[in-house]
Amino acid sequence: MVVSVVLAAFVLILPVELPDKTLFATLLLATRFAPLPVSVGVGLAFGLQVAIAVTAGSLLSLLPDALVSGVVALLFLTGAVLLWRESRKGAEDDEAVAQAREETSFLRAAAISFGVLFAAEWGDLSQLATAGLAARYAEPVSVFVGAWAALLVISGLAAFLGRALADRLPVALLHRVAAGLFLVFAVVAVMETIRTLAG
Repeated sequence: MVVSVVLAAFVLILPVELPDKTLFATLLLATRFAPLPVSVGVGLAFGLQVAIAVTAGSLLSLLPDALVSGVVALLFLTGAVLLWRESRKGAEDDEAVAQAREETSFLRAAAISFGVLFAAEWGDLSQLATAGLAARYAEPVSVFVGAWAALLVISGLAAFLGRALADRLPVALLHRVAAGLFLVFAVVAVMETIRTLAG
C-alpha cells in the first residue's frame, strides 16, 4: 500500500462527497433509523461501489499509457465541469424530514440504508474519481483504502451529526473546491498524455 496514493484518494473524494446527494440521503436515513445501522449499511454500500470503481479503473490501466491518461483527463475534466455547474445552482433545497424514528431492527435499517446508497452512488462523481485514480496510479488497494475512508468519514458525519451538519455546510463553496481539485488532476493527466505521446 502506498500512503501518498491513499492520501490523494482521500483528499480528492472527501470534498466531492460532502455536498453530494449521498450525504443528504444518509442524513435523511439517520432521521428515520438509529445512526449505527445507517452507518453500517451505508459503509458497506460505499465499500462495494469503491471496489467496482477501482476494478473499472484497474481495467483501464491495461490499455496503452497515452490512452489511459487521456481517459483519466477526460473523467476528471468532466467531473470538474459538473461540479462547477452544480456550485452555480446554490445550496440544495431542504427536503422534508420524517418527524419520528421508525422502530426498525438493526438488520432491516442497515439493509435499507445499503440499498438506498448503493443505488444512489451509480455514476456518481466519487465513482468517476475513484476509477480515474485507480487507472492513474495502478495502486488499486491504496485507492480503495483512501476513497473508502473518505466515504466512511462522510457517512459517519451524516449519520451521527444529522441535520445540523447539512445546515452548516457551504455547499456551493465545497463544489468549487472539489471542481478545482478535479481540474488539477485533469491537467496533470493531460500533461502525462502529452509526455507519453512525445516520448
